[in-house]
Amino acid sequence: MSVKSEIEWTEATWNPTTGCDKISPGCKNCYAERFAERWRGIPGHPYEQGFDLKIWPERLEKPLSWKKPRKIFVNSMSDLFHESVPDEFIFNVFEVMKRAEWHQFQVLTKRPQRMLEVAENFHSLPSNIWLGVSVESQAWIWRVDVLKKVPAKIRFLSCEPLLGPLKLHLQGIDWVIVGGESGFGARPMHEEWVRDIRDQCLDSNVAFFFKQWGGIQKKRNGRHLDGRTWDAFPKNLSYSLS
Repeated sequence: MSVKSEIEWTEATWNPTTGCDKISPGCKNCYAERFAERWRGIPGHPYEQGFDLKIWPERLEKPLSWKKPRKIFVNSMSDLFHESVPDEFIFNVFEVMKRAEWHQFQVLTKRPQRMLEVAENFHSLPSNIWLGVSVESQAWIWRVDVLKKVPAKIRFLSCEPLLGPLKLHLQGIDWVIVGGESGFGARPMHEEWVRDIRDQCLDSNVAFFFKQWGGIQKKRNGRHLDGRTWDAFPKNLSYSLS
C-alpha cells in the first residue's frame, strides 16, 4: 500500500487483499508476483506468504485517512474479485469507497463475471468508483462485453501487457489504457497495435492513455507515441494529476 504510486495513470495504491493466481496469458510475467515472491519466508514482512492470497481487514479504512483527493488504484497487488475473497469482504471494500467520496477509485480485474455479480447487489454505484477489466489480446475481448453490463459510471480497459492487435467496440467504455510488458522476459508490443487502438479511441471519443512501450529497460523506451505522450482521462474527472 502506498500513499504515492509510480504507476502513470494513478496517484496511490490500496491493497485490502494481496496475492493472486494466473488465469490468462497476460499473467505470465506478473510484476506483482515477481515483487511479492522476493520476500517469501521473511518473518514479519507483508509478503512473508509470497504471492499467496491474503486478506487484510486492518487496511480497509486506510483511504478514509487520506484527506487530499487522490486517484487510487485498488489492489495493484491482487484481484479484488478473486474467487477466494469472501463476498462480505468485497462489500466492505465497496462501502469504504462509497464513504471516501472525495477519492476516485480505480478497480481493475481479470474476473469480470464476479465483478458484475457483486455490482448487481448495489442499487447504484457512485461516480467515484471506476470499474475496469484487463484485455491483453482478442481472445479475451469477452471481458469487455461483461464489463458493459456493470452499472458503473466510468468503465475502463487496461490493455497491458498488450500481446496482440485488438478490435474494440467502445460504446459504453470511457477510458482505455495501453502498455507494453516490462522486465525480464518481456514480450514485444508492436507499434501498429498501439496506434490502431489509439485511433479507435479517437474515432469513438474515448479517452486514451498510453502508459509505456515496456521492455527490459522500460524507462529507456519511454512512453511517446507519434512524438508525444497520450494522457487522457475520463471527461467527468473532477481534478487532475498533480
